[in-house]
Amino acid sequence: MTSAHVQLVNITKTFGSTVAVDRLDLEIREGEFFALLGPSGCGKTTTLRIIAGLQAPTTGDVYVRGELVTAVPAHKRNIGMVFQDYALFPHMNVSDNIAFGLRMKHWPKKRIAPRVEELLELIRLPDIAGRYPDQISGGQKQRVALARALAPEPALLLLDEPLSNLDLKLRQELRLELRRIQRELKVTTIFVTHDQGEALSLSDQVMLMKDGRPIQQGAPAEIYMHPRSGWAASFLGDANSFLGVMEVEAGGAMRFVTDAGPTFRVSELVPQARERVGGGPCTSALRPEVIQLLPLESTVATDSYSLHVGRVENFAYVGSGTRYVMRLEEYPSQVVIVDVGRPGAPWCEGTRLCVAFPNEDWIVLED
Repeated sequence: MTSAHVQLVNITKTFGSTVAVDRLDLEIREGEFFALLGPSGCGKTTTLRIIAGLQAPTTGDVYVRGELVTAVPAHKRNIGMVFQDYALFPHMNVSDNIAFGLRMKHWPKKRIAPRVEELLELIRLPDIAGRYPDQISGGQKQRVALARALAPEPALLLLDEPLSNLDLKLRQELRLELRRIQRELKVTTIFVTHDQGEALSLSDQVMLMKDGRPIQQGAPAEIYMHPRSGWAASFLGDANSFLGVMEVEAGGAMRFVTDAGPTFRVSELVPQARERVGGGPCTSALRPEVIQLLPLESTVATDSYSLHVGRVENFAYVGSGTRYVMRLEEYPSQVVIVDVGRPGAPWCEGTRLCVAFPNEDWIVLED
């Protein structure tokens, strides 16, 4: 076998005629924070439960630290798991909840108390040891569940959408805490989520899943800026997609001629762009945040951008910035979405602006 900390080999899981996981191969390195990302029903939670030993695969094998554990029961795998609902024991206080797994593993009493204190310090809640679950907040419950999972020093930590029951502000705060704790302990972690922001902000590697199969795997920035399919591009975030053909100009530069009319220059640095020249119709995309809106009189580096004039058709203030719907003046059938992060009063509807499309940020899709 390989030196991967976790390895899945040809894992398939069926429920009757339904294929939940379909011939999945996966390797996760030691100390890595790995996210399984996808919509409901894509197989990510089933995959996590197979790794945990809570479900047996129909076919395939699971290895942890090079050891075959496919037939090893869950309680013997030395794996910590945090569930979506935290699953704290309501009749036990925080200290006893954290210590529960240690007692089940017959740790000596003289080791349990300092270990509980150590974990309460780690989650920055040293003052709630005597409280019960109904006396603490949702965010505190999440941290206590994490401490309980970490208490027996597991070889692997599994997180099943542990932030989904929290409000937005608390989720954002606990993302940072979760990442801090994982880095401090260097524990290999597998995180299941349908939230793109969580997966991209927390993980070293992300596997995007659909219909029980992996669609794409890579570092967060890689899969966000270079998705391979239209489905991946749209699931990972909003994208302006254009259908057209890739061509080469007389001087050797590339351009993308869209079916709707606009033509855009495309940098040689864009993956798959050169390969698409002369290959027939293809779909290319730009993320809304890389497009710029500028007053008509602004100076723009025309060697780095393709410029078109557009009118503001609609806009929405979204807190961190403003989202604009722009209709290109020369090509009225072409509408683009642009996210502007600058604070200040938005341009009103009907305002004519320069829409600058960056040459280097195009995404050339495989489908």
